[in-house]
Amino acid sequence: MNANALVRLLTGRRSWIIALVGLILGGWMIAGLGQAERTPDPLSTLPAGFESTEGQALLGELPDEGSSTAIVLFTREDGQIAEDLPGLGGVMAGIAETYDTGEGAPVAGAPEGGAEGGGEAGPPPGVETEGEDGAGPPPGVDTGAEDAAGAPPGADTGTEGAGGPPPGVTEGGIPVIPSEDGTAALSVLTLEAPSASEAQEVVTSLRADLDEAVPEGVTAQVTGPAAIQADLASVFDGANITLLAVTASVVALLLIVTYRSPILWIVPLVVVGIADQVAATVATRVLAWVDVPWDESTIGILSVLVFGAGTNYALLLISRYRDELRRYADRHEAMAVALRRASEAVIASASTVVVGVLSLLLSVFPSTRGLGLASAVGVVVAVLGVLLLLPGALVVFGRWIFWPQVPREGQQLLSESRSLWRRIGDTVARAPGVSILVTLGVLAAMAFGLTQTVSGLAPEDQFLETPEAITASERLGESFPAGTSDPVLVVTRTDDAAVVEELAERVGDVDGVTSATAVDPVEGIGQVQVVLEADPGSEASTRTVSEVRAELEGEDQTYVTGGAASSADESAGNVRDRWVVMPLILVLVLVALMGLLRSVLAPIILVASVVATFTAALGVSWWLFTGIFGFSAIDASMPLLAFLFLVALGVDYNIFLITRTLEEARVHGTREGVLRALGATGGVITSAGILLAAVFAVLGVLPLVVLAQIGVVICIGVLMDTLVVRTVLVPAIVRVLGPTFWWPRKVEPVEPVERSGEAREPVTVGS
Repeated sequence: MNANALVRLLTGRRSWIIALVGLILGGWMIAGLGQAERTPDPLSTLPAGFESTEGQALLGELPDEGSSTAIVLFTREDGQIAEDLPGLGGVMAGIAETYDTGEGAPVAGAPEGGAEGGGEAGPPPGVETEGEDGAGPPPGVDTGAEDAAGAPPGADTGTEGAGGPPPGVTEGGIPVIPSEDGTAALSVLTLEAPSASEAQEVVTSLRADLDEAVPEGVTAQVTGPAAIQADLASVFDGANITLLAVTASVVALLLIVTYRSPILWIVPLVVVGIADQVAATVATRVLAWVDVPWDESTIGILSVLVFGAGTNYALLLISRYRDELRRYADRHEAMAVALRRASEAVIASASTVVVGVLSLLLSVFPSTRGLGLASAVGVVVAVLGVLLLLPGALVVFGRWIFWPQVPREGQQLLSESRSLWRRIGDTVARAPGVSILVTLGVLAAMAFGLTQTVSGLAPEDQFLETPEAITASERLGESFPAGTSDPVLVVTRTDDAAVVEELAERVGDVDGVTSATAVDPVEGIGQVQVVLEADPGSEASTRTVSEVRAELEGEDQTYVTGGAASSADESAGNVRDRWVVMPLILVLVLVALMGLLRSVLAPIILVASVVATFTAALGVSWWLFTGIFGFSAIDASMPLLAFLFLVALGVDYNIFLITRTLEEARVHGTREGVLRALGATGGVITSAGILLAAVFAVLGVLPLVVLAQIGVVICIGVLMDTLVVRTVLVPAIVRVLGPTFWWPRKVEPVEPVERSGEAREPVTVGS
């Protein structure tokens, strides 16, 4: 089937059947097929090939894979908790029966020592204890005293000899260990939580049971890896539904404002809404089929992208359809011309978005690769929905669908009107050189904020609303070493406990290390739990990790992972992605535009204009982040994702303008053509830009700082692209260059000018 036959099929008198069948098929895919189940993978968010990831992969071979550590922090309102320790020991004994897997880990960084008694839980397999009561430090830990096992130097243990716990430490399967300042105590549980959703369920129940069990005046909070994972899962609990509802509401409101019609907005919203859910179904099944992981945020970002891009394409088609209804008496003929003309811009735009997002497949983060592939699938589904289903869904209703502003044959065309955008274009045309200089000066001033940016959010700064795991971790750092809640791990493949102890001694001598606790090998894998003096995520912790790695350099199959080590590698992975993926995005989009426009100079100008917009948007956003939102830094992964979506989607508006300019240039010449194109597309592009900006701003409903930052940067960038770059800068450049803008392509007027402004081939509409 050739293109003309397809257009006749999609816009003919029976086109409504295609639209109906397509919508029914989409509904079946959503309800009957459904999204693929996501298999949680702890390595999916870690940079492939980095040391911390290799260490986590080695830990995954342990028989207790699926367990996670939770730290229970006890504090008292009056500050002193010593009198409550016996009662808290009883509380933890009861809690352990319900929650602890019996594979508890030693408390790294706490006052050395522990207790093991009649409870069911104890130290992990292979961790030895000393003394007849089972109390004492794990092997390889220097207690600092020879007369009292596990006690800090000079402490009065109340015992004679080596047995017994340090002062205040409760005896039992899950010891409660007081801080040296006496204001807090902690206990460690190992929870069965192989996935984020299960961690959320277990930690929520644990918190509720602790609240009921602790003595009056004592506050119990849960932190540690299990709690952080649970709180992160809570962020996305129902988030996709909330995000979808808010996004659809924003799109509906803006469509009503754009068309000023009580009916028309429903048609594109239904088509794009179904396309959004079909995209989620197809994307997740494709990801599962090719075994590419995705995370909790993927579907939310995909939904925003499909709604934004799909509605933009729908706006362009509807705008052209309404304009053609002023030329043709037959609505099917008008839609055929509109579809033929608009599809060129839509396909060109979608192609640049698809090649742009596919560049994420080169990311070192598996979940980012999943986002790229899912986004590509989503954009393709959005284009198919708009181009295949929307024409039939619109023409079946006739002209009255635009009521109360029904377009009539013979009315003035947008390209011939003295619209606001045409008047702006005429102003630019009078002094295009000045317009270019002023616009570039404004963009450069806005980009100045880039010189002030700080990259890398601390763990406690990653949530808009601080969850309990973070507040407890901050309080824990006031009474215990800062790295206690999330220690660094040295993982090595060995069966020799002496080797692990020797590693612990070497790591313990590194500056910035508070303690290094050896854990005897299990299944041929040994560990050293390392607590750092510096706060997690700080530059000092990163330096200490580097020194630990330098100390262990050359050790076979020995990796430093977890805590600050994983954070450092994630930052390095994000830097690598920026240097590799961002240039690739530019190259791919540039090549795609060259192929679509058959030009070299025009694509270079268009891509350069979008890059200028990105730098300006990021610079302005930094002032907003620090001055209004109170963010201390930008997330390390944010610039790449913001750059990707802003470049790929920002080029859309230039494509909408330039493809119409090319169409007009064949009749009126390039310089006049760009002004006519601006007058014809100014309204729809502005509406599309405002809608896309609002849709991405909706990401702020999710209480993650990184998503809020991505939404703000894209929102500002899209508005600048729409209102400044596309309206002033690009038309001014086209006016200065004239036909040279298309170099090496030759574009000259070749068609006679009719009353309507264009000579067109007759369109045969299918019956």
